[in-house]
Amino acid sequence: MPEANPPRYDVIAIGNAVVDVIASCEEELIIELELNRGGMTLIDEARADALYDAMPPAREISGGSAANTLAGLATLGLECAFIGQVADDQLGKVFRHDMRATGIDFDTPAREGEPATGRVLIFVTPDGERTMNTFLGAGQFLPATALDEELIASAAILYLEGYLWDPEEPRRAMRRAIEVARDAGRKVAFTASESFVIARHGDDFRAMIDDGIIDILFVNETELATLTGEDDFETGLAAIAGKVPVLVATQGEKGAVAIAHGERAEVAAVPVVKVVDTTGAGDQFAAGFLSGFVKGEPLTRCLKRGAICASEVISHYGPRPEADMLKLMDERL
Repeated sequence: MPEANPPRYDVIAIGNAVVDVIASCEEELIIELELNRGGMTLIDEARADALYDAMPPAREISGGSAANTLAGLATLGLECAFIGQVADDQLGKVFRHDMRATGIDFDTPAREGEPATGRVLIFVTPDGERTMNTFLGAGQFLPATALDEELIASAAILYLEGYLWDPEEPRRAMRRAIEVARDAGRKVAFTASESFVIARHGDDFRAMIDDGIIDILFVNETELATLTGEDDFETGLAAIAGKVPVLVATQGEKGAVAIAHGERAEVAAVPVVKVVDTTGAGDQFAAGFLSGFVKGEPLTRCLKRGAICASEVISHYGPRPEADMLKLMDERL
């Protein structure tokens, strides 16, 4: 890998540009609507409209996995940019405003015409578990021509969202972005996102891991099992750890493990008074971890940052931080 010039950005991410629509509900509604409790299901626009009509009163918050991670990083003082596609509609304007207001550079042109900007309809049960139903909308047509290759080459880390690997056009765009980043001597981070994505594209992911294309891999324990075919967590870790320079695996309330160049670190989950909404927990864990990683902090400290960020976001509705995260880090690290 060539020697890289000093980066302009700490992290640039490519991901879904969607607006989260979040509502509290009882278990009975999950059953009535035949939802995949605790999971994420891709839906079409007609199903999105039907679920929206069936939702209790909701709040709208800009989301998307990689975009959420960038929002966390920005609140921690890092320089970030985002590549993703919205439609030229009201939700698209909301998403663009929210990203820029957070301090994230976002200049990907809006897509004209149909489909609309993507949205995720999230049903949150009393235990804080979230059931997500995603209409990707305009984001699934992100073309490689929308990439700002100079922008990608100027970031220390290119962060890719597994959810966006499913549609063909953004998958080609992300493959091109990986080439650009690696040619520029940058690191590539990848979040697997969800087991169903691995089930569909696991051969791609395993090939990228085997070929040494991924520098930092984020998975949770379920995704790790799907990726490796190993139900035992430790066996799954052993199957991947030697193939990626940095592996980060989360286990919810059981904490997280990171293995980097043979070094292993573990951290417990940070307790919260009440779990309100688990939406964005993995996204913010990644933000916390990367906020330490780009500064060269020790592995355990990077994990602690991740655990702190995850604990903050599950204590309120929505996938992005609401607290003063720099202050929170000072208090808890």
